[in-house]
Amino acid sequence: MVTSAQPRIAVLLPCYNEEATIGATVAGFREALPHAVVHVYDNNSSDRTCAIAAEAGAVVRTERQQGKGHVVRRMFADIDADVYIMADGDLTYDPASASAMIGLLVADQLDMVVGIRKHDAAEAYRGGHVIGNRVFTSLLAGLFGRSFSDIFSGYRVFSRRFVKSFPVLSSGFEIETEMSVHALELRMPVGQVETRYLARPEGSDSKLSTFRDGWRILKTIATLYRLERPVLFFGTIGALLMIAALILSIPLIVTYAETGLVPRFPTAILVTGMVIVAVLCFFAGLILDTVTRGRREMRRLAYLSLGGPAAPAA
Repeated sequence: MVTSAQPRIAVLLPCYNEEATIGATVAGFREALPHAVVHVYDNNSSDRTCAIAAEAGAVVRTERQQGKGHVVRRMFADIDADVYIMADGDLTYDPASASAMIGLLVADQLDMVVGIRKHDAAEAYRGGHVIGNRVFTSLLAGLFGRSFSDIFSGYRVFSRRFVKSFPVLSSGFEIETEMSVHALELRMPVGQVETRYLARPEGSDSKLSTFRDGWRILKTIATLYRLERPVLFFGTIGALLMIAALILSIPLIVTYAETGLVPRFPTAILVTGMVIVAVLCFFAGLILDTVTRGRREMRRLAYLSLGGPAAPAA
C-alpha cells in the first residue's frame, strides 16, 4: 500500500487498440496504487480504447506519431512526478508487482527497476521471443559489459532523474533497448524484480512483429554501440581491414622477395587502399571517442542536476 508519505507516482500506459484490456489494466493499477495517477496515452486507436480508459478513471491523452518510442517521448515530457511506472495496456503485466518495484526503487535510491517477466502459461510468451530475448540480452552484455535479465520488458519503474535526463531517440519497440543502454552508459543504480507475465486475454493481439521489430532492435544496438563505443566499433573495422590487407599482401611480398618485382598492381593498389582506410578508421574512432566522452559528461551532469526518489517520511 502506498501512503501519502510516498513520492508522487504516475502510471504510464501507452496503448493502441486495447479496448479489450485497457479497462481492467487501469483498474488493476488503481487498486494496487490507489494514490497514483494513471495516464493512458493513445496512439491512434481505431476502437474504444480512449473512452474505456476514461471511464475506468485514467487521464487520457493522444500521441499522433505512430510508434511506442514516440509515445514514451511524449509521456516523459508531459508528466511531472517523482516515480514513474511504465507498463503496457494489454493486461500482460501484473499490477500487484508495482508496489514491490517502487519499494525497491525508493529504498535503494535506484533510477530504474526492471520487471523480469516470469510466464507460467505457454501462450503468454512466444517461443521465438524467448530465444530472441536471450540472444539480444547476451549480445548487449557482450557489447556493453553488463545487461539485465530481460532487456525487452516493458514493465519498468523510473526515478524522475532518469525520465528527465533520457533523450528518447527511438520511435518503436526498440525503446526498451535504448533505456537499458542509457542506464548502463551513465552507470545508474538499477535493479530487477521478478513479476508474473500473463497470457493475453481473448481479443487482444500483440503489436510486436518478430522479424521486423527484431531487425530494428538489432540496428538500434549496432547504432548505440557505434555512438557509445566508437574506438571499439571503428577499431574492429580497421583491424579486420588490416588483417585482410596483410593476407592479400603475402603473395605480393613473396613474389617481390623472389624476383624484386610487383606484377600484381591491382592487388597492390587494393592492399594500399585497405591499409589507408584501416588507419583512418583507427583515428576516426579516437576522435569520436573524445566527442562521446564530452556527450556522456553532459548527460551525466544533466542527470545529476535532478534529485533522486525521496525516501518516504517516517
